Amino acid sequence: MLKTNVYNMSGNVVGEIELSEAVFGIAPNQAVVHDSVKNHLANKRQGTQSALTRAEVSGGGRKPWRQKGTGRARQGSTRAPQWTHGGIVFAPKPRDYSYTLNKKAKRLALKSVLSAKAAEQNIVVIDSIKMDAPKTAEFAKFLAAVNCNTKTLVVTAEADMNVVKSGRNIPGCEVTFANLLNVYDVVNANKLVVDQAALAKIVEVFA
Repeated sequence: MLKTNVYNMSGNVVGEIELSEAVFGIAPNQAVVHDSVKNHLANKRQGTQSALTRAEVSGGGRKPWRQKGTGRARQGSTRAPQWTHGGIVFAPKPRDYSYTLNKKAKRLALKSVLSAKAAEQNIVVIDSIKMDAPKTAEFAKFLAAVNCNTKTLVVTAEADMNVVKSGRNIPGCEVTFANLLNVYDVVNANKLVVDQAALAKIVEVFA
């Protein structure tokens, strides 16, 4: 049975909560996690790179010198790839790098990384993460109180802009919501700070 302490924003222990074995207690599947991270990064690529082939660069219409008799290598155009200002061989063109991953695989990957974080005791559960106004200094004080001074992913149940604005200027801190939680963000963070309501949502969806 997995149990962890529940803290308040001052860093004091206010209770204890049981973590779902179905979400936080499975044996991590590293292959699926790798596939999921690759998929996430591929889907983020803009794919707007572009260069010109020899057919697209301007100039080069005339043969630079006659075929034979000059002693030089034969050339048909000054826009061939070996020339300065020539076209690019196999020039990259705009393309879509995104692809879909099996839904079951995505669920397994997320449960795997959550289980790994739980096994490493890097999940910190907070009774309620609330900010009355965007205050970066106060939010930094909260993270220090719960011993999360390294790369931290803060997860809230709903979109709370005061929390988002408070955390976005802190180096290494990312704020996300329970319904937007993804494998890459969890893997990339050293600590996972979860609102108790967000934890309930995660368990409801993935258990």
